[in-house]
Amino acid sequence: MSRPEHTRTNSTNLSHGSRSLPLSGRVGIVTGASRGIGAAIARNLASKGCNLVLNYTSDSSTTITEELAADLEAEHGIQAVIVQANMGSENGPKHIVEVAKNHFQHPKTGKFEIGVIINNAGVAGNNLIENIDCEQFARQYNINVRGPLLLMQAALPYLPHDRSGRIVNLSSVSSSLGYKTQSIYGGTKAALEAMTRTWARELAERATVNAINPGPVATDMYTSTDDDFVAQNKPHIENTPLATPRKGIDPDDMCETSVKVGGRPAYSEEIAGVTGILCLPESGWTTGSVICANGGMRFSF
Repeated sequence: MSRPEHTRTNSTNLSHGSRSLPLSGRVGIVTGASRGIGAAIARNLASKGCNLVLNYTSDSSTTITEELAADLEAEHGIQAVIVQANMGSENGPKHIVEVAKNHFQHPKTGKFEIGVIINNAGVAGNNLIENIDCEQFARQYNINVRGPLLLMQAALPYLPHDRSGRIVNLSSVSSSLGYKTQSIYGGTKAALEAMTRTWARELAERATVNAINPGPVATDMYTSTDDDFVAQNKPHIENTPLATPRKGIDPDDMCETSVKVGGRPAYSEEIAGVTGILCLPESGWTTGSVICANGGMRFSF
C-alpha cells in the first residue's frame, strides 16, 4: 500500500548534504520564541529541517532572538527570520504573517505556504476575584486568546490544502485544575483549548490542530510565582508521577528546590519534544486533542 501523498519525502528538500529531514522545506511560525518553551520548540523544529519565523515582543529580547536565529541557521542549515510584534495588539499577528511572506515567498512563482504554526506566546497573572480589573482581563485575553485567533485569520490563505499543515497551541493545566487566583489565566487557556477543537473541524482538509497542556516548566514565568501559589500547587506536583527528581541526573539545585515545591518542573526541551512530535507527518491522524505534556500532573481522558 503506497503512502499518502502528503507524507512522501520531497527529494528536493534536503538539509546538510543528502540527509533528508521530515520538515525540510517547510515554513513554521513560533510566537514567543525568544526564550523558554518557545526557543526550545524553535530548536526542535529546526533540527527537523523546518525554516522558521521567530516572533518576540520586547526590545530587550531583540539580541537573544537574533542570536537564536543565527545559531539555528548555523547548526541546522535552515532559514530563520525574526519579527518583533505584539500578539496582544490588533495588527501584530498580521504583521508576523506579512514578514513571513515577504521573506519566504518564491521570487518567481509567488508560491508561499505556512506549514507549521506554534501559538506559544502567552502571559499569566494571578488575582482573587475581588481584585481583578478590566485591564488585567483584557491583557491576558488579548494575548492568550485573541492573538492566536488573529494569527490564524492572517495565516489562513497560506495553509496547505492537503491536511499536511500542523498547528499546535500551548495551553496549560490551569485550564482544568481550577487554581485559586486564576480566573483569567485559566479561562484563557480553556478558551484556547475550545478554539483548538473548533479549528480542528474547520481546517480538517488543511491542517491538524492540537494543544498541549504543560504544568510547571523551568522558565522565568515559573520561577517568579509567589509563595502562596507555590503552596497551592505543591500537592499537585507531589501527585505528579514524573516530578520526583532524579539524583545524579537532574541538577543538584533542582533536586534541592524540589523539596520545597513538591517536585521538579519540566525542562523546556521536554515540552518542545511533544510539540515536535505533533508537527511530524506521522502525527497526521491526531487532531482536536489536548495532549498532556505535564509529567502526569493531569491525565488525559
